[in-house]
Amino acid sequence: MRKLLRFVALAAGIAVAAPDGYRIIKEIPIGGEGGWDYLTIDSAARRLYVSHATRVVVVDPDAGKVVGEIPDTPGVHGIAVAPELNRGFISNGRGNSATIFDLKSLAPLGQVKTGENPDAIQYEQSSGRVFTFNGRSKDATAFDARTGKVEGTIPLGGKPEFSAADGRGKIYANIEDTSEIVEVDAANLAVTKRYSLKPCDEPSGLAMDVKNRRIFSVCGNKLMAISDPDAGKVVATLPIGQGADGAGFDAARGIAFSSNGDGTMTVVREAAGKWQVVENAKTARGARTIAVDQKTHNVYLPTAQFGPAPAPTPQAPRPRPAILPDTFKILVAGQ
Repeated sequence: MRKLLRFVALAAGIAVAAPDGYRIIKEIPIGGEGGWDYLTIDSAARRLYVSHATRVVVVDPDAGKVVGEIPDTPGVHGIAVAPELNRGFISNGRGNSATIFDLKSLAPLGQVKTGENPDAIQYEQSSGRVFTFNGRSKDATAFDARTGKVEGTIPLGGKPEFSAADGRGKIYANIEDTSEIVEVDAANLAVTKRYSLKPCDEPSGLAMDVKNRRIFSVCGNKLMAISDPDAGKVVATLPIGQGADGAGFDAARGIAFSSNGDGTMTVVREAAGKWQVVENAKTARGARTIAVDQKTHNVYLPTAQFGPAPAPTPQAPRPRPAILPDTFKILVAGQ
């Protein structure tokens, strides 16, 4: 029987019940070889888009099976969707490009030249533009979502990681090497604000509570930094697991997540104005990125089985263990 987790909101002097603890309720086998990065869920269309080596695997999350793929996406990092345009967008890190594809047929519609090593990718509805956040060239490429025409390049002053749009014409992105957040004006193609996330170091994954204007950044020094983008400051920091690379937010339940490569998922929520860790749910080693289904409230985390790590060398002092073939899968966490 699942244990009901509770925490006490001391400031209010009352007990607040958290939801039942998260656990792995299902696994979706994918197979194949190679690594992965981000995944994106279209909760309305019931499609889960998963990066995997040189392709994007498309999953029916309800049936728990692969239903298609988009090939030729070398070094794929992220996927964004624009349902009203029936278009999806993929950042190809090794190709220095973005792929545009048809959401219904999954057929590629074209490629857009971007900056170097595009990582996160974001569709911003009010401007009708797609933005790739390019790690090596430390900038963002903006292109028209309908035509694929590049409309500008925005210097970011550091290496960008994940991003989120606020629905008001602004995009926020973590800058890993300066431990900052930048605010990008999607209409004017300019950075309009930047602020420090200290004591957070090397922020990567990011999620946003659009309604209440809070950003959740997961950091390399085992912290989640919660910030107010309007005030431009950190309002809380919380401990998380090791090796986090993804963050998520369940808007209906007001719960934020950190997916940690050490095999845990940190769950946090606010009570009486104070953010607290609710639990560190068990997942699996390597499950470091995340997507939250806003319809079912399930959480999706990709991982695989690993072999032994190779011996360290001067060029690779901390080598990663090999991914075992045909073990790639999606963990589904729920309550």
